[in-house]
Amino acid sequence: MTDVPTPPSSYHVPGLVPSGPKLVTGRFDQADGHTYEGYVRTGGYTALRRALTEMTPEQVHEEVKTSEMQGRGGAGFPAGVKWGFLPPDVFPRYIVVNGDESEPGTYKDRMLMELDPHQLIEGTVISAYAVGAAQAFLYVRGEMALAQERIAQALNDAYANNMVGRNILGTDFSVDVTLSWGAGAYIVGEETALIESLEGERGMPRLKPPFFPAAKGLYLQPTIVNNVETLSNVPWIINEGGQQFHDIGAPSSTGMRMFAVSGHVNSPGVFEVPNGVTTFRMLFEAPEYCGGVRDGRSVKAFIPGGASAMWFFSEHLDMALDKPTVDQAGSMLGSGAIVVMDDTTDMVAACWRIVRFFARESCGKCTPCREGTTWLERILKRMLDGHGRPDDLATLMEVCESISPGIAWPPRQTTICPLGPSAVSPIASAVERFRHEFEHYVEHGRPIDGVHRHAIHGTGAHV
Repeated sequence: MTDVPTPPSSYHVPGLVPSGPKLVTGRFDQADGHTYEGYVRTGGYTALRRALTEMTPEQVHEEVKTSEMQGRGGAGFPAGVKWGFLPPDVFPRYIVVNGDESEPGTYKDRMLMELDPHQLIEGTVISAYAVGAAQAFLYVRGEMALAQERIAQALNDAYANNMVGRNILGTDFSVDVTLSWGAGAYIVGEETALIESLEGERGMPRLKPPFFPAAKGLYLQPTIVNNVETLSNVPWIINEGGQQFHDIGAPSSTGMRMFAVSGHVNSPGVFEVPNGVTTFRMLFEAPEYCGGVRDGRSVKAFIPGGASAMWFFSEHLDMALDKPTVDQAGSMLGSGAIVVMDDTTDMVAACWRIVRFFARESCGKCTPCREGTTWLERILKRMLDGHGRPDDLATLMEVCESISPGIAWPPRQTTICPLGPSAVSPIASAVERFRHEFEHYVEHGRPIDGVHRHAIHGTGAHV
């Protein structure tokens, strides 16, 4: 882990919890916020009307570029820049909405799809207008039944009210939006694997190059793949302006952003906070957010951006939720999933549970991932069962090296997609910081005093 960078002091005033407008969660407390009537009553579809009747596609694209909104799905790539990668005059082209939220501890997009599906539909239609797409696909994770039902009803209502379909709002712009869902595979969260699944194939990642979606995406046509939260911000940007969005949060991490916090906190949940301004400590301790660590205990470690991210520790608590700052410190904000582990957590067990997930979710296409993640899980389980061997730690790190040479961050890959190196992150983090816990398991067949294997059960995704 690298040294902890110090964010600019202008980002926040110590001790003061920053606040900002609710850009995408404003209807969460409305009982009918998911309905067409409730959405329209609270200003819904005004951005679509404005975009189609007052703006050109180029102007809509420019507003999104001005906002410098980073993608909210994991990579954090600016949405407006991504839209610009589409080759000119190549049609048809598609919008694909990545609603296959599968990272352990991540559940913010599910809340958006369940509680405000029309906002997502409006953002999708506006985005299709901006890039010249006549077809969009909403791909939702297979297990999210309520999200699928809410989106299906919302689409029916949007079609009935001419917000989707032919000659929307009396203009010459038409777009169809199709709802699709998968079988619940983590790998389909990767954009090229999602495209494979959407085409009816088994979800497996494609090689880049040549299969960059903007050039060769769905049906080998130019395709923009954006995350649910990303597109849900588009209506606000069109209504209020890209510069207004840019002025919220930090210069390097603009707008508001949703974080799903789970684990050992008093009030786990989804919170929309000023991006790049709020610190981890504020998020964990402020009464309007998580309300502190459970039972008054201290933070032993936390995962800042989904299970595939390198772990952070107590010295990182005052770091701002700012993408460049977190990147520089050796991890990522990723999917917006933060998992808190208190000082009673068995770190070997915590490491095993995450590695087990990645071993089970490997699609098997790449040998280092298919074989390596399986062996990492087996070795960790052997330790937990009290049968650890003196050379197990060295073997663990050797397998990690084979999957991700150098065990560095960002990871070097021997695989097509990052799933393999994702299994390396918890091991590298835990062994570096808590090596003595692994050694104690090998020597004594049990955890060290004061930690409990059951403690990790609290790291599930709570709502």
